[in-house]
Amino acid sequence: MSGDLPFKYGREKKRKKEHDFRVTAFHVVQEATGQSKTESEQVNADKEKKFDSVALGHLGGLKGGKARAKKLTPEQRKEIAKLVASVRWRKRD
Repeated sequence: MSGDLPFKYGREKKRKKEHDFRVTAFHVVQEATGQSKTESEQVNADKEKKFDSVALGHLGGLKGGKARAKKLTPEQRKEIAKLVASVRWRKRD
């Protein structure tokens, strides 16, 4: 009975991806002419980009609270403080 089934245990076999000769030739030419980056160079570039964006976000966060405090009036700050205190000290069920 198992010989009648086109696949084993309900799963199809994955076909290997066929490699296109043109794509392979393109990559070979890129490497030969020095136009392509190696994997380690690409990884380093990705890490550098991530670090840059994290650093910029950190700087913005450092500026944000002080700038907001300058912009708010004393009445607005008092209102926000009351709201925060009520939420902090409310009874939870």
